[in-house]
Amino acid sequence: MRITELLTKDTIILNLKSKTKREVIDELVNKLYDAGRLNGKEEYKRAILRREEEFSTGVGDGVAIPHAKTSAVKLPSLAFGYSKEGIDYDSLDGQPAHIFFMIAGQDNADNEHLETLSRLSVMLMDESFKNKIPTIETEEDLLRIIDDQENEDLNGETNGNEEKVSDKIKENVEEEKQRSFVLGVTACPTGIAHTYMAADALRKKAAEMGVDIKVETNGSTGVKNQLTEEEINKAEAIIVAADKQVEMARFEGKKLIQVSVVQGIKSPEELITKAINGDAPIYHHTSGTSEKVAAGSKEINGFYKHLMNGVSNMLPFVVGGGILIALSFMFGINSANPNDPTFHPIAKLLSDIGGGSAFALMIPVLAGFIGMSIADRPGFAPAMAGGLIAASNGAGFLGGLIAGFLGGYVIVLLKKIFSRLPQSLEGIKPVLLYPLFGILVTGAVMLLVIVNPVKAINLGLQDWLGSMGTSNRIILGLILGGMMAGDMGGPINKAAFTFGIAMIEAGNYGPHAAIMAGGMVPPLGIAIATTIFKNRFTKDERDAGKTCYIMGASFITEGAIPFAASDPGRVIPSVIIGSAVAGALTMMFNIGLPAPHGGLFVIPVVVGSKLMYILSILIGSFITAFILGMLKKPMED
Repeated sequence: MRITELLTKDTIILNLKSKTKREVIDELVNKLYDAGRLNGKEEYKRAILRREEEFSTGVGDGVAIPHAKTSAVKLPSLAFGYSKEGIDYDSLDGQPAHIFFMIAGQDNADNEHLETLSRLSVMLMDESFKNKIPTIETEEDLLRIIDDQENEDLNGETNGNEEKVSDKIKENVEEEKQRSFVLGVTACPTGIAHTYMAADALRKKAAEMGVDIKVETNGSTGVKNQLTEEEINKAEAIIVAADKQVEMARFEGKKLIQVSVVQGIKSPEELITKAINGDAPIYHHTSGTSEKVAAGSKEINGFYKHLMNGVSNMLPFVVGGGILIALSFMFGINSANPNDPTFHPIAKLLSDIGGGSAFALMIPVLAGFIGMSIADRPGFAPAMAGGLIAASNGAGFLGGLIAGFLGGYVIVLLKKIFSRLPQSLEGIKPVLLYPLFGILVTGAVMLLVIVNPVKAINLGLQDWLGSMGTSNRIILGLILGGMMAGDMGGPINKAAFTFGIAMIEAGNYGPHAAIMAGGMVPPLGIAIATTIFKNRFTKDERDAGKTCYIMGASFITEGAIPFAASDPGRVIPSVIIGSAVAGALTMMFNIGLPAPHGGLFVIPVVVGSKLMYILSILIGSFITAFILGMLKKPMED
């Protein structure tokens, strides 16, 4: 790419107003942003400053070439600035800099900014070229002399000036060309919270360490930033931080580090160091197994992984069916009952679809996918049958969880037993033996051993919650609300959410009212904070805060994740406190929620004072906003 393809009239400043190094960086960054070359001004500026912390880009002889390669760059670009008086830029020779070229490289570019840096360095060592710059009067003059000089260089007609490039410039360019290149893959069972927090942690730490990294996320909406075959071949090592299945065969023969997604969040520097040092085993994909295998350390290949696999696949039934049930309630709580005076046929239709079909499937689906996580596809049918037995006989969620693990491990046992059968019978195992004996054993154990004791436990829990005094209910609401904000979509959040759904099924609506209030507060509180305390947030963060209003109103706690990932020490305590208060208030006001999801859209079906429920959410949100506003420091101008 030619220099004059990157530098245009709208990115040229012929007379810089700046007097300091920080001012000239700001002035050139603003020029690029105003020209529409950047996605995020503050992010690009931070990348420039991080680069300067490594060593100054003031190369001497009156020249400085600040540069950064980041996703905040919309288009690969150059900005030019000239200062007649000169600016102290910590140059290699200690002299003021007069000529500035700022290079903006895209994160996914093929090192084009390095090639440009190298050519500019050579060009700017040519005294005849540099001497022309103070004489230029228009932007066109600058573009013309650069184009002329580059034509000479590209045609091999240089005047022997390449050898004049300082050793330090060569060293700087070579250092960047030799930057390590690492790949990452992140995934969590629900694909909402930890997937992106781990990816963000790896990217930020890699930037600090001067390592190039690309991270693929396997989230709830699919695979994003997918790794290419060329990138995999080029990478020194791959870091897979995942608690669920990801595509692994593509990494055959590569150095691979496999850990849980939590380790990706907590220990990014350790993982990247291992990757660039080659401290990783060679990965060999096991032939004859599924194309997708679970990636992670032994600590994730157990209860949590299987449980979250079931919960994540259950959620669409909960959300879709639950909102349809809530819509039926808008005609009256009993309007779906043909024998009730408030009966309405539309209410019955909505209730039959949402409650009679979608919602009725959630326990069997929960159990089925737990079983599948344990024993692959053969585990699905026995576990799902067991889940249906639990749902049909009053064993509820707890029975469904037991059925999922029971069905999965029954198949694991059957695989060992049937492994001694002749090879000629291998084909009938998955279509006959596993489903027949798996469903039989799982169903028998559920009906004869599990159902009745679990049903008694559920009834006892329901009676205990119903007999709770006000103070105990407030404490329960405080805990459930705080859990929703603790990891915003992770296992703690999902544990509280699952408990709330179980209580709705048991006919106790109070806990889920606290849970939804606690889940709405984090994004709403952050949105309010970005509105009230504008000087505590960057422009990009304020723009994201507007989106948080919508996500919070829709009960999408994950809207707070980008803020928590970038500033966990201040954001997480703020949202936990606000959410806990909101949960406690809903219990104090004796509010119930029969719908499992929907945010503001299901408030019309709240049992109790709808006004006090809204007030509880707002109080928690403003508490979060004010704590966050006090903890965060004003941004520098």
